[in-house]
Amino acid sequence: MAKQDKDWEQEYNRVKEVGKFIDQKINRLKKYIKMIKERVIGIRKDFWEDVTVNLTEMDDAIETQASLKQQAEFLSERERSHGQLSQQLNKLLDLKEKPYFGRIDFIEDKQSEKEQIYIGTSSLMDQDEEHFIVYDWRAPIASMYYDYSPGPAAYEAIDERIEGEMTLKRQYVIKQGELTGMFDTGLTIGDHLLQNVLGQFANTKMQSIVATIQREQNKIIRNEKSKFLIVQGVAGSGKTSAALQRAAYLLYRYRKQLTADQMILFSPNPLFNSYVSRVLPDLGEENIKQMTFYHYVEQQLRERFKIESPFEQLEVAFTEGQKDDWPRLVGMRYKSSEHFQARVDTFLTELLEEGLQFRNIRFRDQLVFDKQELAKYFYRFPDRTSIQLRLEKMTEWILQKLKEMEHELLKADWVQDEVELLDKDDFQDVFMKMQEQSYDQSDSDVEAYYLKRKVIKRQLTPLREKVKRYAFVNTKRTYLRLFDQEEAGQGLTPEEWKELAAFTKQNINENFLTWEDATPFLYFEKMIIGFEENRAIKHIILDEAQDYSTFQLRYLTHIYPNSRMTLLGDINQTIYYHSLTGNILADYTEDQTERITLLRSYRSTRPIVEFTRSFIENGEKIEPFNREGNKPIVYELDNPTIAEYKLYDTIDSYLNKKYGHIAVITKTIAEAKELAQLLAKSYQEVQLIDEETHTFKEGIHVIPVYLAKGIEFDGVIVYDASAHQYLNELERHILYTACTRAMHDLTLIAIGGVSRFVKEVPESLYHFYKVHEVSIE
Repeated sequence: MAKQDKDWEQEYNRVKEVGKFIDQKINRLKKYIKMIKERVIGIRKDFWEDVTVNLTEMDDAIETQASLKQQAEFLSERERSHGQLSQQLNKLLDLKEKPYFGRIDFIEDKQSEKEQIYIGTSSLMDQDEEHFIVYDWRAPIASMYYDYSPGPAAYEAIDERIEGEMTLKRQYVIKQGELTGMFDTGLTIGDHLLQNVLGQFANTKMQSIVATIQREQNKIIRNEKSKFLIVQGVAGSGKTSAALQRAAYLLYRYRKQLTADQMILFSPNPLFNSYVSRVLPDLGEENIKQMTFYHYVEQQLRERFKIESPFEQLEVAFTEGQKDDWPRLVGMRYKSSEHFQARVDTFLTELLEEGLQFRNIRFRDQLVFDKQELAKYFYRFPDRTSIQLRLEKMTEWILQKLKEMEHELLKADWVQDEVELLDKDDFQDVFMKMQEQSYDQSDSDVEAYYLKRKVIKRQLTPLREKVKRYAFVNTKRTYLRLFDQEEAGQGLTPEEWKELAAFTKQNINENFLTWEDATPFLYFEKMIIGFEENRAIKHIILDEAQDYSTFQLRYLTHIYPNSRMTLLGDINQTIYYHSLTGNILADYTEDQTERITLLRSYRSTRPIVEFTRSFIENGEKIEPFNREGNKPIVYELDNPTIAEYKLYDTIDSYLNKKYGHIAVITKTIAEAKELAQLLAKSYQEVQLIDEETHTFKEGIHVIPVYLAKGIEFDGVIVYDASAHQYLNELERHILYTACTRAMHDLTLIAIGGVSRFVKEVPESLYHFYKVHEVSIE
């Protein structure tokens, strides 16, 4: 006991001493920042006084330009310094609140001196900048904190492996610069700290898990070798948090080669982008780019097509897909399959011999190149010549013909008409050009020639730009020829292919692309005209990867050829029909691929995890974190009126528990809209979450299940978890996804019979109430 008291006193005093040292650094830095700011303001104020402006003589003008450039660079450098110092100040202010969260004592082999290593969110050096007071959690030596228990331990330094013995592993709870708790722990980060963190209420932003990173999560974070890292993690396993810490680690580890704007997070929806937006800034790093795959596809195609969103596809599937023979289900599955991908690739090969469609090229309503003429030129090349090489040669040919056409256009009447509409700047430009080439300025014929050339070039520029973009290739009409093929091929019956082809052609002719058609068409088009490769992007994080098709992943690898990928997801949370027959988390076999499986769930209490894992195959493998709570409640009600009263009762009970984030999760957006209107009559702070929602605040959230992915709530109510709502295998996954959003409390309300997936759960794992009527007092 005496040793514990002494340890507490020493650790308490150290926190205080570190806090004082940080205060000193903050005060010095604030003074320096103030001085820099005053200098910047002074430079801006005196900018023109320090520059002599003289533009009358060429030498003076050059001197003036140099002086302006020098002053601007000086100002820019000072502003840059101010920004960097402000970032340092923010880090110190964060450290003041919580300077560190862990400690290990390590004795390196062949050395007798013990090193005390304190670990925090960022590093802190002593006064002389020689020794670490706090190590950044991403430093190589800090990895032992996450990977080892006291005993033999090692870490990978830059060029060698350091081995030794860890004699102590300790965790701290520090709030507002005060030590409020500490305890020694073993292999994993101690349950005390996790219990404290996981027992807190939900937040509008995802929080950093740096203080509670587990060993299996650390493997994800510090993986540096794999080109493709696939993480199959059960709901609540911390896979997304670990991936964001991974981004922070890579930015730290390769800070001279990698910047935040060279990384992209593809997330499931705009709301999720907002939800994770604070993780990296809280770790002192800039946010990486964030987008949804739909947003990317829509950017590429929206000028030519109306694109169905993945959520619109789901809504259609929910309403129409109850019929087993619904034709569009066939298309969703087939167009995301390897069979269709192989068919598209085969068709692209066949286009080397025949079939590529072209557009007529017109200029001012006059036919310049006939599409048959273009096709004839294209197929003059040997069969083995690639499509893109042929198009490059065609472009050169067309541009040369346009150049030759310029001379003929000099005689056209419309050219003289356009010359008369030229402005003063155009005439001045021609005057300067004649002067440069020593023409007599009074020569009206020469002036007229240059003015006409200017008109013709300007008029031809848009056409030239279109030619350079291969706009003369009719990719839409060519793609439609794929569906003129009579043979069904692998994966379909002749009847299914015939119906699917007719449906596809009708949509594309109306300039509408279903979600399952959008990426195959984009892939097909880029394989013809070329991918706009982005070689600057070095790393992609693909969240909810189980919902991506083979086509989508293949397309991304073409667009970002230099990029490594971290693919995160959970096969059990699949919400798209195509993923049931082929899932890239399970099927991806690219070289340099490493797989990590996370089976422990931290988000929900043990009773909620035990209930939800019973929905899915091999659910017994999911390990709940030992955090106790209430068993889920399932209500079976006779009609919607009673269900609404029970909904109110449940919300009231959650509000009495001071839950700040309550989710009412529905299957469709229509159901969500109806419930949101109903609840808004009785409660304040009711927010309907739809596709356009980018942020959410505290209160009651009414949200369709597909927009709740990746987000957690204090209490969840799955409304209408009924037999008629959740029937097939996809809906099993959807129900599982909805239920696993709950951190502390889960309630399911069913009308006219509970879903069979709930009935399959052992009755001992939840409270079941069958209510026939409700009394109002």
